[in-house]
Amino acid sequence: MEKATKLHFYYHGEAGREGEKQKCHFCQIRSFATHTRYPVTLVNTEDNAALDPDFRFVDKSILGKDVEPTREEFLTGCECADSEDCQYSTCNCLQDVDDDSSDEENGDGTYGDGPRKKVYAYHSHGVKAGHLRSKILTSRNPIYECHESCACGPDCPNRVVERGRRIPLQVFRTRNRGWGVRSTADVKKGQFVDKYMGEIITAQEANHRRAKSHIAERKDVYLFALDKFSDPDSYDDRLRGPPLEVDGEFMSGPTRFVNHSCDPNMRIFARVGDHADKHLHDLALFAIRDIPRGEELTFDYVDGVDDSENDALDPEKQKDMTRCLCGSKRCRGYLW
Repeated sequence: MEKATKLHFYYHGEAGREGEKQKCHFCQIRSFATHTRYPVTLVNTEDNAALDPDFRFVDKSILGKDVEPTREEFLTGCECADSEDCQYSTCNCLQDVDDDSSDEENGDGTYGDGPRKKVYAYHSHGVKAGHLRSKILTSRNPIYECHESCACGPDCPNRVVERGRRIPLQVFRTRNRGWGVRSTADVKKGQFVDKYMGEIITAQEANHRRAKSHIAERKDVYLFALDKFSDPDSYDDRLRGPPLEVDGEFMSGPTRFVNHSCDPNMRIFARVGDHADKHLHDLALFAIRDIPRGEELTFDYVDGVDDSENDALDPEKQKDMTRCLCGSKRCRGYLW
């Protein structure tokens, strides 16, 4: 870590070191468009370990081999003349949202039934503006947002994930769990933290990479299936078949280093922009409680998985399972 730091701060301003700079993690994160206002930093005060030199920081996911983007002629957005209209069920982007507005706020900051119920995922007024509503936070419902194909402007209140990360993050060395992530600013309940990014690959390629990994469980730490909308009866053949997966092992953003906890302070939500891109939905991390600056950020790697038949109770199966090191009072003992 010290060697990499010296190379970056003392030599990467010189000409002729382009090859070094491309592989330098500090240079990669400094190239992010958000670096000046919301920087990502790297620190290690525990040992001499450095990040894997083959790892590359990216600020958006990369489409892998045989993964095709949706053709432009199939992309559609809302036609809301006023971005305020993007909060209601009349917005095309919200056509799949269940219209249950029991905790919706009205335009005057009150809650209850009105002529038009707000159905989008976020608070729109006061200090909670842009934060996920409690009803969404306690669910596993997808989030539908406006996007670049929409008529509304970039300041539309329904473009939270679309606008990107708005908090500074720090990748740091933990005492017993390798690398971790924390924020250098307070994070509020319902606030968007960042997306999990990486190389988007086919299910076949994901299985191939699992098979090549000498420890399959280790590879599964980095692979996340985009299966929120998988449906064998879907009219979209991309949703009928096996889902695409995001591999963040060798290219990703800072959230690749977020550790598991059985009592996490964040949760992953499927976020959809254009409905034609459901097979390529984002994996968006939101705080599920207030997180003071400096506290390690965590999420549950197996959130929502039914563990009613807990293999961890079987001593014979424990030897092949991955032990959990989260240290929380609710620790299940094993990941999988």
